[in-house]
Amino acid sequence: MKRAIIVVLDSVGVGAMPDAADWGDAGSDTLGHCAQAAGGLDLPNLRALGLGNIHPVRGVSPAASPAASWGRATLASPGKDSVTGHWELAGLVRSVPFGFFHDGFPPAILEPFHRAIGRGSLGNYAASGTVIIEDLGAEHMRTGLPIVYTSADSVFQVAAHEQVIPLPELYRFCELAFDIVAPHQVARVIARPFVGQPGAFQRTENRRDFALEPDSDTLLDRLIAAGLPVTSVGKVKNLYGGRGFSGAVKAGNNQAVVDQTLAMLAKQADGLIFANLVDFDMLWGHRRDPQGYARGLEAFDLRLPELLAALQPDDLMIITADHGNDPCHPGSDHTREFVPILAVRPGRLGVDLGTRATLADVGATVADHLGVGPLDSGHGFLGMLAGPIA
Repeated sequence: MKRAIIVVLDSVGVGAMPDAADWGDAGSDTLGHCAQAAGGLDLPNLRALGLGNIHPVRGVSPAASPAASWGRATLASPGKDSVTGHWELAGLVRSVPFGFFHDGFPPAILEPFHRAIGRGSLGNYAASGTVIIEDLGAEHMRTGLPIVYTSADSVFQVAAHEQVIPLPELYRFCELAFDIVAPHQVARVIARPFVGQPGAFQRTENRRDFALEPDSDTLLDRLIAAGLPVTSVGKVKNLYGGRGFSGAVKAGNNQAVVDQTLAMLAKQADGLIFANLVDFDMLWGHRRDPQGYARGLEAFDLRLPELLAALQPDDLMIITADHGNDPCHPGSDHTREFVPILAVRPGRLGVDLGTRATLADVGATVADHLGVGPLDSGHGFLGMLAGPIA
C-alpha cells in the first residue's frame, strides 16, 4: 500500500529558463522577486525541506541537512501555461505549442460563438481578468453581453456578472465555446464569474475550466488502469479534461486545498492525491501583487507541518509548480521559469536532485514509486531518494 502526493504551488517559479527571452520573460524570478519585494520571506518549514538550497531566496537560507530532496525542473514543452505544465508533470511532453491568439480571436471562432449563445460579446483582446471586468463590467451589466478575452496563454475566457448571466448559463456558454475552439488547439476555456458593482467588482470562486484531454496516456491513465485511485484536489482534474481521475474534491482557494488534501490523506490509503494551490497564480501572480504572493507563501508554510504529519512511512510527497508568474515582471501573464522540486520521504534526509531536464521526471518518479512505470517521457529519481535516516 503505497501512496504519492503531488502538491502544485501554482506559478511558484524559481528563475528564468535559458530560453525565457524568447517568451519575453528574461530576468523573471517569481520566488526571488517576491522575497525581495517583501523584504524577505519567513518560511521556516519550507527552508527545513531545502527550498533555500534550490534557489537564492531572501530570508530563506540553505539548510545544512534538508529534510527533503531538492532540485529544479525545466519545462521541456513549448509554452508556459497550466495545461502544458500539468500534462508534463504527468509525463506528457508536447512537441508543439497550443493555439495562441494574442491579438484576439478571429471571426472563424467568434462568429460561431455568437451564433451558439444567441448574442454578441464584449472585449476580445488579451487582458488581465481583473482589469477587463473593471473596464467593461458596467457595459456588460447594461447590455447582457459576456466579456471574452485571452492572455499570453492558450485560453478563451468568458467573464460575466453572476446576476446578469447566471452560473449555469455561463457554464453553458463555455461548453459551447469549447466545442468551437478545440479544433484550433486552444488548451482551455475558462468561466470567470464576478459580482459587485462598477468600481468594486470582485471575481468569485465559481470559476470553471474546460480543457482538452491529453492526446496520449499519462501517469494518471497508468494508475487508473492499474486499479489505483487518483484524486484531484482543486482545479487539477479540469486541466486534463477530466481524464485519468477516479475522484475529485472541490477547493476554491489555497486554504481549502490544504484542508481537502488533509482530508484525503486521512481516508485514501494508496494511489495518488494530486492538489493545486491556485491562489498564487490567480490572486497574486496575475494581479501583480508581490506582497500578497509573499503572504500567501508564508500562509502555506504555516500549514506545511500538518501535511508532513499526515504522511505515512511509505508515502512520497512532491511539492513543485507548473510554471512561473513573476508579479514583478512587466505584463500580467505567466513567465517561463524553472520550477522547484521538494521530494519528501518521511524519516529520510534529502539529496541534491540537480536540474532535471523535464517536469516529466516528477511523473516518472511517482510512476516508479507506485509500480506503474516507466513512462514514455521523463527519468525518475526514486533511486536517489533513499537518503540517510534523519
